[in-house]
Amino acid sequence: MTSSKHAFPIRHCLLVLGSALALAGPGHLYASDCSRTSVGFIPLNDLQFGSYKGNRGGLYPDGSNLIPLAHQLGGLKQAQQVIPRDPTGQPSTTGKIGLLGIGMSNAAMEFAGFTQKALLHPALNPDLVLINGGIKGMTAAAISTTPSPTAALYWSTVDSRITAAGLTRAQVQVIWLLEADAGPSGDDIAYARTLASEMTTILQITQRRFPNLRLAYLASRIYGGYSTVTLNPEPYAYVSGFSAKWVIQDQINGHPNLNYDPSKAAVSAPWVSWGPYLWADGLTPRSDGWTWSCEDFADDGTHPSVQGVDKVGDSLVSFFAGDPTTAGWFLLR
Repeated sequence: MTSSKHAFPIRHCLLVLGSALALAGPGHLYASDCSRTSVGFIPLNDLQFGSYKGNRGGLYPDGSNLIPLAHQLGGLKQAQQVIPRDPTGQPSTTGKIGLLGIGMSNAAMEFAGFTQKALLHPALNPDLVLINGGIKGMTAAAISTTPSPTAALYWSTVDSRITAAGLTRAQVQVIWLLEADAGPSGDDIAYARTLASEMTTILQITQRRFPNLRLAYLASRIYGGYSTVTLNPEPYAYVSGFSAKWVIQDQINGHPNLNYDPSKAAVSAPWVSWGPYLWADGLTPRSDGWTWSCEDFADDGTHPSVQGVDKVGDSLVSFFAGDPTTAGWFLLR
């Protein structure tokens, strides 16, 4: 699928991927520690009814990996409103659907890999435009702290990329969010709570900026055990999964600052769910077989290599093509 409406986004994604790999690649004074093939943490989807430091596992409340039916029905209702829209946001048979990636350098690289893979899917919806809003150094703290010069720069750059892709804010209807904070220290659960709060704020910001935003999908960090730098190592990469889980759980539990249903109260955020959970304990397979090898990472053990980017890209395409809340607008109807 190589229609002109995708031309700018894929060129941009390739540039992002190349520059990010250069920043994290050979020639630096550090190298991945490939001996750390496990850190001993249990992935959330396998932890389920167990706990980590008193926090129950599972991707959803009560240790479950199954999305609650009421929440899925809410997502399906929102997905029905993800339709081609004109620049003013009105439904149009010649309109577009914007899917925007948001986050830091890992998000930029992984969304670039996803875009490359998605454009090869034979059933990709030609009305869909993928926009990479991932930017190096733009952490959760940086883009959620408003007003601030850094946040203003981030969101204005995202606006520029939307415009360059031929869209307006009113046509952005779905986001994919991957975030973390740089150089975390101290208690990892306290960090995860802070990150969850920042992610909630980011979702609120996107809801205000994009009037037709309906759906948001959260991802966890990938494995951080090979990391030799303090950027975002373990256990902080692991607990980012709890951050995403808690945001989703808060919405399921009816927290007003994440309300997406206008029949209940003022809308403050899009509908939120997983999209998808990416962490695994190095070479120790998850129950679904997912692992992370040292070759999946660049030399800092934090950013994915080309192989790692491909791996995430394949996972994201599989998710968006198969999830009940996404398949109807991601693929040809």
